[in-house]
Amino acid sequence: MFTGIIECIGTIQSIQKEENNFHFVVASEISTLLKPDQSVAHDGVCLTVTSCNDKTHSVTAIAETISRTTLGMLQPGAQMNLERSLCLGDRLDGHFVYGHVDKLGYLRSVADAGGSRVLEISIGDQDIPLIIEKGSIAINGVSLTIVDLLPDAFRVAIIPYTWQHTTLSQLKTMDAVNIEFDPIGKYILRIAGHKISQPG
Repeated sequence: MFTGIIECIGTIQSIQKEENNFHFVVASEISTLLKPDQSVAHDGVCLTVTSCNDKTHSVTAIAETISRTTLGMLQPGAQMNLERSLCLGDRLDGHFVYGHVDKLGYLRSVADAGGSRVLEISIGDQDIPLIIEKGSIAINGVSLTIVDLLPDAFRVAIIPYTWQHTTLSQLKTMDAVNIEFDPIGKYILRIAGHKISQPG
């Protein structure tokens, strides 16, 4: 489990495809702190560390993960938001994030709001019931607050610190992003019979 508070940005050193699996080698300032079998969120995707040294760590994404996330779109040199899993007793500064991406969203626009940025993310009208104004959502692993709802999209505001210390500032119009809805809302709507739509 994670909080959506990004620790650092990592850089993909290499990607190796083995049958349906993708093996990533990532360089970051937290790589030296990791151990095999630990969970780390990469752009909001929970992956298990398979090996590490003082400069890089390795993780593997299976076909199901590749099909539901942006990981299969990345190339060596791309940067990722990284967060280690929550420890018992840690402060919860964001919100509960599982690292299980629900679907892809698409950046529709970025607007300057007097120093902060407002991102409009398209998700389609079917999943709008999963979010509420002032509720929480994770975008590429970053815990954000929804400021506005549209029929098929939502808006979030990004403060300068988050803009400077995550990869959100690298996004371009129509880029895909990993979306994880607030788990509380998912459980409630699951009981009510709502199913999250999938790409394609």
